[in-house]
Amino acid sequence: MNNSIKNKDVFGESFLLESAKAENLYFGYAKDMPVIDYHNHLEPDVIAANQNFRSPTAIWLDGDHYKWRAMRNFGIDEQCISGNASDQEKFRKWAEVVPYTLRNPLFHWTHLELKNPFEINEYLSPKNADTVYHQMNESLQTSGFLPQSIIQNFKVEALCTTDDPADDLAYHKALKHSGFKTVVLPAFRPDSYINMINPEQYLSGIKKLEKVCGFSITSVSDLLNALQSRINYFVEAGAKVADHGFEYFPDTTKWNHSLEREFSEFLKGNFSSFSDPEALCGYMLKELCKMYAEKGWVQQFHVGATRNNNSEMLRKVGINAGYDAIGEQYYAQRLSILLDELNTEGKLAKTIVYNLNPAFNEVLATLAGNFNEGGIKSKVQFGAAWWFLDQPDGMTKQMNTLSNIGLISTFVGMLTDSRSLLSFSRHDYFRRLVCNMFGSEMERGLLPDDEKWVGMIIQDICYHNTKNYFEI
Repeated sequence: MNNSIKNKDVFGESFLLESAKAENLYFGYAKDMPVIDYHNHLEPDVIAANQNFRSPTAIWLDGDHYKWRAMRNFGIDEQCISGNASDQEKFRKWAEVVPYTLRNPLFHWTHLELKNPFEINEYLSPKNADTVYHQMNESLQTSGFLPQSIIQNFKVEALCTTDDPADDLAYHKALKHSGFKTVVLPAFRPDSYINMINPEQYLSGIKKLEKVCGFSITSVSDLLNALQSRINYFVEAGAKVADHGFEYFPDTTKWNHSLEREFSEFLKGNFSSFSDPEALCGYMLKELCKMYAEKGWVQQFHVGATRNNNSEMLRKVGINAGYDAIGEQYYAQRLSILLDELNTEGKLAKTIVYNLNPAFNEVLATLAGNFNEGGIKSKVQFGAAWWFLDQPDGMTKQMNTLSNIGLISTFVGMLTDSRSLLSFSRHDYFRRLVCNMFGSEMERGLLPDDEKWVGMIIQDICYHNTKNYFEI
């Protein structure tokens, strides 16, 4: 194979870089910039404990619903996916699937994660599954593959986990005083206290919140006071971000005194259900957004998923298991009303909206541009391609939409939104894609032939915008 072509494959230094300009931008400006991963689902206890992973399966396959979906598509038995098969057997089954993931982003992600940090530069298949498993396992037992070492390897300067308001944040506090160089901050995720899906589960969560707050919650005012106290607690631990996930955006205008009385009776145990969970969610969201603004936080809205579509597998495996999809409910008008009301009251925090349905890209990008102000670059952001769209086509469409309608130069860039420490390689994936996009247009004369100028914009997107926006 020609060396110049070989260098373009997933293991090559010029992967995704299709021109000399793209290579110059990547190697000269993007490659070595630090990473700020401002939204993920990493477990702070794993980072704080800093212990070796038991196996490649533990770090690579456990809980990874992207890989799980692909394995199910290929007909792998559930026992070898989320079941009780051995770690090595699960790994072998994944190796059977990988050669058939061509053109799925998992093919790239898998081999980028083998390349860095494991330095394995060969395609995974049943032929080498056991060899690769043992090589990964040997590495995982060394100090260079402790969780904190892996994070440092990816040049992660700061990261924000996703945390329940009732969490004591003990691991974040321990990490702060441990000498670990990466800043690990909590992020406030109150979904289970404002979004009532199952009344019994909701009340169970309220009991947990009562325990950490030290008082009974028998009204919506009590609930808001409890969440305010937890926001204050999160601030003390360094939090700068709140995060919400919605299947569809709630109506923030429906709450009234009658519903308030009914909700109090529900909290007291006098009613077995509540008649309008959406009105509750909308009201609580608006009040929480005001609290975020007062603290100078960034609020993030993840919108557009339809979750847990397979009720039988929900019962067997639980949530976040790979049975979600893109939703189709239109919600932009409701979001616009909320942002406008908050802005009118002077209570609009910095906001990032992540969209899962690409049909709404232009809608949300134009909406975001209505609420900017002096002193803050792109106060309301059309967020990075998310979940099912976190792949070259989805990321390119998101960035093209942002470029056409807003300013990609003020974009806060990439995040992993992942439960895996190995997913930091997606920042490199993103950076290569961005450099290729800009480099290609420089080659065609659509952008100035000035690498220093364009390179500065690239560095802003990869790092500086994020650092300034989140004030990390």
